Amino acid sequence: MPTERFQFTGESGHQLAAALELPDGEPAAYALFAHCFTCGKDTLAAKRISVALATRGIAVLRFDFTGLGSSEGEFANSTFSSNVADLVRAADHLRSTREAPTILIGHSLGGAAILAAAGKIPEAKAVATIAAPSDPAHVTGLFREHLDTIRAQGEVEVSLAGRPFRIKREFLDDIAEQELMKDVTGLHKALLVMQSPVDDTVGIDNATRIFVAARHPKSFVSLDHADHLLNKPADALYAAEVIAAWASRYIDAAKPAKPVDLAEPRKVVVQETRKSKFNQTITVGPHRLVADEPVTAGGEDAGPGPYDLLLAGLGACTSMTMRLYAERKSLPLDRVTVTLKHSKIYARDCEECETREGMLDQIERDIAMDGALDAEQRKKLMEIADKCPVHRTLTSEIRIVTKAVE
Repeated sequence: MPTERFQFTGESGHQLAAALELPDGEPAAYALFAHCFTCGKDTLAAKRISVALATRGIAVLRFDFTGLGSSEGEFANSTFSSNVADLVRAADHLRSTREAPTILIGHSLGGAAILAAAGKIPEAKAVATIAAPSDPAHVTGLFREHLDTIRAQGEVEVSLAGRPFRIKREFLDDIAEQELMKDVTGLHKALLVMQSPVDDTVGIDNATRIFVAARHPKSFVSLDHADHLLNKPADALYAAEVIAAWASRYIDAAKPAKPVDLAEPRKVVVQETRKSKFNQTITVGPHRLVADEPVTAGGEDAGPGPYDLLLAGLGACTSMTMRLYAERKSLPLDRVTVTLKHSKIYARDCEECETREGMLDQIERDIAMDGALDAEQRKKLMEIADKCPVHRTLTSEIRIVTKAVE
């Protein structure tokens, strides 16, 4: 998936570093992602979720808040309100350069910020939070032993996740004034709340409060066994899959479709999911498939294997070709069932094969035809089966052109 990196101007006038994950084709929708407190746009959860959504046709903009990552400014001068304002600025940038986001996603404190910003982004139809606190002030628990000192001195350096950050009194004052539950109650957008029951940073009671306060349509999904930062690739990818499936109901179906060049072959894109050793996603236009290997071959059998898909293509083509012929000739063919099997055989065991040594691939294809067909009609249909385009491709010379893509 291509990644477009650029900067846009934040609320304070600083340049904020952004990354836009784009699908290979025309995006079905645009999403805006808000990362966790003191994190950044390139944290594992943010990047994995964004890339996974892009493979499902959703373009995702993520950026570093002020003073974090590659963005300008001082983190100490940022507040929850300034983060919310920067999210609105990011949506404005998308609106002016691409298309306004219809999906908003926030992780941890970024989830609270997304809920606060949602009402200021009118095009947004769906809001998803991951491990979000119900009160932004929850984040002060990370440095509670310094609160009195911050209020007394005005600014103190604290250690968060092993890194030094300066926190000002203004940050505490701003976050104490937030009324997030009012924002949730007045959201008027579809809401998906995702939370792990074993999250020891933001407890699941926060998700309960957000969910209860929200109006319908609202949904809750438990991220069983996941940690707060979604460090396991499978947890981030699962979150992305759920968001993509859930948000599809709220993406503007009336959006004009991009004209299709019927003469241009449709691309098939295969990409590793990293859920397991062999797990792959297959994208064919608007269609999504999963491929894997059986457990006996080292996979998890989450989907058909490469040879299974090859056989499926031949079987589908066979059945379609026979159906077209039957309708053209008005034959009483009710249903075709094609059963296929792939194996390796010794070349010497194949009398009609040109190759005489080593092993050969063999595909066995059994075709059952239901209907009041006579013997001649059945014979003709069997001849037609061998004329399906995929059969011809597999039995003719094939040229495969492979090149590395940057």
